[in-house]
Amino acid sequence: MIFQDPLAFLLLLGIPFVFLLRFRKKKRNHSGIPFPSVSLAAEIPRSFRQRLGFIKPFLLVFSMVLLVTALARPQYGMEEVKTVNKGIAIEMVVDRSGSMGAGIRYEGKNITRLDAVKLVFKNFVLGNGKDLKGRANDLVGLVSFARYADTVYPLSLSHTTITGFLKNVSLVSDRNEDGTAIGDALALGAARLKTIEDQLDNLENKNGYIIKSKIIILLTDGQNNWGNLSPVQAAELAGDWGIKIYAIGIGGEDVDTLTRIANITGGKYFSADNVQGLIKVYKEIDLLEKSEIESVKYMDYKEAFLPFAMAALISIVLYILLSATVLRRIP
Repeated sequence: MIFQDPLAFLLLLGIPFVFLLRFRKKKRNHSGIPFPSVSLAAEIPRSFRQRLGFIKPFLLVFSMVLLVTALARPQYGMEEVKTVNKGIAIEMVVDRSGSMGAGIRYEGKNITRLDAVKLVFKNFVLGNGKDLKGRANDLVGLVSFARYADTVYPLSLSHTTITGFLKNVSLVSDRNEDGTAIGDALALGAARLKTIEDQLDNLENKNGYIIKSKIIILLTDGQNNWGNLSPVQAAELAGDWGIKIYAIGIGGEDVDTLTRIANITGGKYFSADNVQGLIKVYKEIDLLEKSEIESVKYMDYKEAFLPFAMAALISIVLYILLSATVLRRIP
């Protein structure tokens, strides 16, 4: 139970003054018959009325306390605080064509472009304790592509297994599967993002998760040379679905095409030639796409002053009745 107007309880401080005024009035109106000695009166037993004498002041105090409590507006009900996560749905689209096997410098040694992309992607999602804080409140998925595009990691809030899935992303080994189908990969990633709300609805979205925005982060070092859709066609499709594309070019990329597909969707184009450059790009995306957590308070209260007011009324009526009958005082 809560009280809407708790300051009303300050009125209780007036109760002692009420009794003080009654006492002074009683003292002024006091009259009696003089006796030479009151010792004999001490032997007279107390009457029934005298034994009930405490009831009137008790009823008076009780009724005043109840009235003040009613004035304070007691309320009862429920108060629920619900945490709502407003996260980003992020689909990583990673090129694993043969050209991604080119070397890139990292901590004094050469690693492949694909390994650099995987390393920074893992730190982007899980955090590295320094430059990247992680995306714990975001849905993250992974699509890889060469000649064909495949879903490697479905969009999920659980990121604990993402390292294992990343190990399965390797450079294409079959020449018949080599190629760069950027358009098809973007279309696949956009389709996954478009239907993610349905997946949340099927799970009844018990945590109150809200998708704030949807983005694709494309990482490639080549030009589109395979597939059914061009990168521009896929970008237009993503734009129609409200999905932004952040395109990251590594090495010998097609700058004009990547810039165009980013602009079509309201995203941005970046260029990175080394691991530190990739980290810098991801830090900027971190600033551009922020998730939120907010607490929503629901209150459902009902007024409870009426029982206190009724009890005070009954107490006052009883006080009046006793004062006029059984406990009537005769001057």
